Amino acid sequence: MPNDAPADWARSGVVALTGRADGPPLVPPGRAASLAAELAERFAARTGVRVDGARLLSERAAFTGHRRRGTVSAGGACRLLPTADGWAAVSCARPDDPALLGALACAEVDDDPWPAVTAWLRGHTGAELAERAELLGVAAGPVVHRETPPPLPEPGPPRPVAGLLVVDFSALWAGPLCAHLLGLAGARVVKVETPSRPDGARRGNRDFYRLLHAGHRSVVLDPGTADGRAAMAALVEAADIVIEASRPRALARFGLDAEAAAAAGTTWISITAYGRGSGRVGFGDDIAAANGLVAYEADGTPLFAGDAIADPLTGLAAAVLAASGDGGRLWDVAMADVVAATLDPGPPRPSTEAGPDGRGGWVVDAPSGPVPVAEPERRRAPAGRAPGGGEHTDEVLRELGLSRG
Repeated sequence: MPNDAPADWARSGVVALTGRADGPPLVPPGRAASLAAELAERFAARTGVRVDGARLLSERAAFTGHRRRGTVSAGGACRLLPTADGWAAVSCARPDDPALLGALACAEVDDDPWPAVTAWLRGHTGAELAERAELLGVAAGPVVHRETPPPLPEPGPPRPVAGLLVVDFSALWAGPLCAHLLGLAGARVVKVETPSRPDGARRGNRDFYRLLHAGHRSVVLDPGTADGRAAMAALVEAADIVIEASRPRALARFGLDAEAAAAAGTTWISITAYGRGSGRVGFGDDIAAANGLVAYEADGTPLFAGDAIADPLTGLAAAVLAASGDGGRLWDVAMADVVAATLDPGPPRPSTEAGPDGRGGWVVDAPSGPVPVAEPERRRAPAGRAPGGGEHTDEVLRELGLSRG
């Protein structure tokens, strides 16, 4: 079948989430929906588990009810704002972010940092923003388009996944989606959180959280104690696959060494915003937008494409890597590179608008013919429930021959 990216976008549910609330849906650039479908087929070939990869890109919005909001992300935590030399994506998603954004803008702010940030950006370049954001740990960056898209990591041969132990230190969406897909393939998934940093997705939509975590086990371990670090090390030693989304220095504070674990035979999936060698942080919305996955109006104004689309796209890519090879590999999965790999080189162009279908919906005029714009759609959650934080800590520690101490 010939490449028909607009048709894949239309079927994915992402087009319905792209554009201004009072305007027509827009078709994003590139072929992320097509790549998601291809990754899902690769995963199915390895594991027998079939999901609609393109549909995964929009499914969170089916649970939350989020809609397209133009220069504000569907979830509301990220904004596209003009800089002195272009545009930037800035997130305010964590409790500490208003204060950090105040520091970025060199201003006193209350719970609404946006006026100060907007004013600061107009007088500073995207490069200045990137430098200060990395220094402060702010999820933000200038919207850039790479002249040469990076290649995606090439997976090894398929491996049996059923029965493997997956230890998941990640949070939010990308890493948990990878763990969820491996769990559907029969892997045994143990989710690890710390007392001070539970998964922030627990505060989000309960049904979506259940979708990604049903049937998994949950442990809470304190890396500030010797017993907690020992338990984490034991879990990693027992694991066939480790998934984490932390910068290497954070792992070192936990007493964990990804390179050593991979050398000992573990498949280690490291998901970061910009790669293990970068200090930059990011979330699905700002990473996607900063790396060029935005729709454009005729006047050049960028608008968010989908809902935190870098997360599910990266989760799919990571799952394919985890289900390949025979262990002993550290996969450095940079969300920014996964996004950039879906885009065509060259300057951005105004996005194609969907047209009315005459029945209250929308349609995309794709090369293969008119394609209705699909709405985001829920998948049915696996059997079981999502465990409470730390529900299985004692059970898992006993299996490892440990105790709480």
